Order: sequence, then C-alpha cells, then structure tokens
Amino acid sequence: MTVVLRRGRASLAFSFFAQGVAFALLVTRIPAIQGRYGVSDALLPVFLAAVPILAGVGSTTTEQLVKRVRPSRLLRWSQPVVLLSLLGVGAGDRVAELAVALAVFGLAVGMLDASMNMLGVSLQRAYGRSIMLGFHAVYSLGGILGASLAWAGAHWHLALWVSYLPVVAVLLPAALVGSRWYVDAATAPGKADEKGDGEDDVKAGGTVVFRLLLPLCLVMTFAYIGDSTVSNWSAKYLQDTLGSSEQLATVPYNVYMVTTLLGRAIGDTGVRRFGAVAVVRLGALVAALGFAVVAAAPGPWVGMLGFTLLGLGLCVLVPQTFAAAGRHAFENHGPGGSDQAVARLNIFNYVGFLVGSPLVGALGDAWSYRGAMLVPMALVLVTSVCAGSFAPRPDRYGDGHERPRTADVGRGSNGL
Repeated sequence: MTVVLRRGRASLAFSFFAQGVAFALLVTRIPAIQGRYGVSDALLPVFLAAVPILAGVGSTTTEQLVKRVRPSRLLRWSQPVVLLSLLGVGAGDRVAELAVALAVFGLAVGMLDASMNMLGVSLQRAYGRSIMLGFHAVYSLGGILGASLAWAGAHWHLALWVSYLPVVAVLLPAALVGSRWYVDAATAPGKADEKGDGEDDVKAGGTVVFRLLLPLCLVMTFAYIGDSTVSNWSAKYLQDTLGSSEQLATVPYNVYMVTTLLGRAIGDTGVRRFGAVAVVRLGALVAALGFAVVAAAPGPWVGMLGFTLLGLGLCVLVPQTFAAAGRHAFENHGPGGSDQAVARLNIFNYVGFLVGSPLVGALGDAWSYRGAMLVPMALVLVTSVCAGSFAPRPDRYGDGHERPRTADVGRGSNGL
C-alpha cells in the first residue's frame, strides 16, 4: 500500500501542477483576452465574476455527485475539460464564444478544485502527517510556469491560441495517464478505521458539519479575496498605478507564485513543528504587511516586494483550511463527511474571488487603487482571530491530542 500511496500522491501532485499552469495562463493574459475580444472595461468585471460563480455551482454539484461517484473519477474527467476550455478562450473571435468558453471553464474548475482537495485530504489522513501544503506548492510551481509562458507570449506578441495549444497538447494526455493512480478515501490504507458508514451518515450530520465549517469559511473567503486581488489586479495595478511597462506588469503574479511555492515547500515542516495555529497566524500577519507595502509603493519594484510578502503570507492559509475542514468533518462523520466539508468549503474559494475582484475594482474607480489594497489587508488580519479553528480537537480520551485513525503510513525511511 506504500507504493499505492506514492503513486497516488505523485499523480495528484501532477493534477495540481496542471491546474496551476492553466489558471495562470488565463489570469495573467486578461489584458490580452480583453483586447482580443474587444471587451470593455465596464463589461470585464462581469466576465471575471461569472467564472467563480459557475465554479461555485460546479463545487456544489460535486458535493452531491461524490455520494455516488468517487472523487477520482470526477477529477479524471474535469481536468481535460478545463484544459480544452482554456484553449477555447484563446481560439475564439466573438464575445459569445468567450462567454461559452469561460462558462465551461468555470463549471469544470469547480469540480476539479473540489475533487483534487478531497483526494489530498484523504491522502494526508492516510499518511498520518501534513502533506497538503506540498500539493499546493506544486500548484504554485505550475503557476510559475504558466505565468512565465504568459510573459513569453506577451513578449513575442503571440496569439493566445498559439500560447495555449502546446501547453494543452502536453498536459492533457499526461493528466489522463496519471489519473490511473489516483487514490480515493475508499481505497486508501486504514479504511477499516474510518468512522461513519457513508451517505446516510453524511446526510444526518450535514448541519453539524456546516456549523464546524463557519470559521474556516471566513478564512477561506478572506484568503481568496487577497489571492484574487493579486491574480486579477496585480498586472493592471503595476501598469496603471505604478507606471510599469506591459511586459513588466506580467511579473508580479510570477513573483507571487514563486514566493508562494517557497512558503508551501517548507510549510508542512512548519506545521509539524509549530502547529497549524501558529503557522496560520504568522501567514496572516505577513500577508497584511504585503498589502500595506503594495498600497504605499512609490514604484513598480517596491510594489513587487509587496507581492513577494503576499505570496509568503497567503500561501499557508488555503491548504491548512482544507486540511482542518476535512479533519474536523471526518472526526464527526467519517470519510463521506470529509468530502462534503471540502466541497462546501471550496465554494467559499469562489465567494472570495467573486467578492474580491469587483470590490477592488469598485473601490479603485470610486476612490483609488492604493486605497483599495487596504481592504483585503484588513480582511486578512481577521483570519488571525479564527486561527484557533485550525487546532486538532481532543479525542474522546481527553488527552488533548488527535487520536490516530489510520496506520502511520509514510513515516520513517519509506516516507516521501
């Protein structure tokens, strides 16, 4: 089963990587997409808002589908749809074609994100130690590659479909091959120790699960308001507010992803040594400092320093939120409850994106984009108040430690 876990971990990591590439190629070329289709500045926020709304629908649908279909199957088929719809965004000529491609992209991304994190949470439970930050680190690595390819496309003035086609041609078949080794909760080691008996248990405890999720939902929302601010506005902020060139404006997202990668690469070690509560609180403070630097930056290079701090701070919040939600729901409702919790929590990923992008845009137009950066700064600081929700819950023996429910797979000399 150690071989099964290793293969499952590697194949899921590639799925995170492919998603990072695809998403970065989309968000870092928003100005080019706007120019290709002639989308006005007034209409652009509508398109930016439609994607997270439809992704939330996709995540809600996933919550229902996993009662009958394994998350691995949903992931296996949603990822190719995401990649093909990305190609559709770059290949169309009319606004209606862009709308269709983005709608498909949004729905498929919701299913993809939910099912990926479901598998990640169940694998972490099987390993018996923190590995979720590692998956999200690989996502960041994909984002770096995607942003770098976007920079090359902008530098060489390549058509969008020319930039997207080689990426899709490589990632799509590789993702399909890798999907053979996905590991679900039902096939992971330690299944006999898992609590609950499936769908009936999930239905009976749905309200309790949601109550447990509320503080984590706030953290997820505020973290993604911060993340969406970087994804959707960093290029425009650097170019319009700080006076950078169009080429240089593609760099902040890349810098953000590099520091996100570095933070997540060491994050699991930090969680094992200091605990999730301390890591989350520190991340919130560093992210708030990053927004303050961006807001006060006199020029593009200081602005990029702020985006660097944002990457280091925000990087730990989302993976730890998924891990905490899955752990708390599993303790009360078993593996079915864990999947349900991840799908529900994932919706607030898109709530953050939905609120963050229009909020910053509206404040920027009505006030200033510098002032708009102070709002996500304040919201990120609020997450430190909710950090206690990341602590392991005492087991029924009252010793203050989590009761190990699976074999301690992956520790020692054979660990990954």
